Amino acid sequence: MSYKLLLAPILALIIAQLIKVIIDSAKGEFSWSNFNSYGGMPSSHSAIVAALATEVGLQTGWLSAAFALALIFAFITIRDAVGLRRYLGNHGKVLNMLIKDLPDYEEDKYPHLEERLGHTYMQALAGILIGIIIALII
Repeated sequence: MSYKLLLAPILALIIAQLIKVIIDSAKGEFSWSNFNSYGGMPSSHSAIVAALATEVGLQTGWLSAAFALALIFAFITIRDAVGLRRYLGNHGKVLNMLIKDLPDYEEDKYPHLEERLGHTYMQALAGILIGIIIALII
């Protein structure tokens, strides 16, 4: 196994998360905790699976079973990021608004839910491009 199969996805993940921190900082929302956060631009989930699939394709061939598995894994991961996790983030936002409307003594009983969980299609596309570019450079 080539070290590139691990290096490309991990590097894509780190670069995507650093870009996310930089973008948040430009919006005045700097926090190192954003380095390990879900959601936002770009999608690190998309970056890591795109880098993996690209690297597998480069090493084993675009018609190999290994590439087919990596590609299907990437589709499932990206679909989850823009579908289910985004949907859950929207639910969190609505539930937080409802909790905020409760009396103070009731509001304290419920935790604040994470609202930034999923990705838009553009955030996923940006992550895919980062992953492919990193794998091609390595």
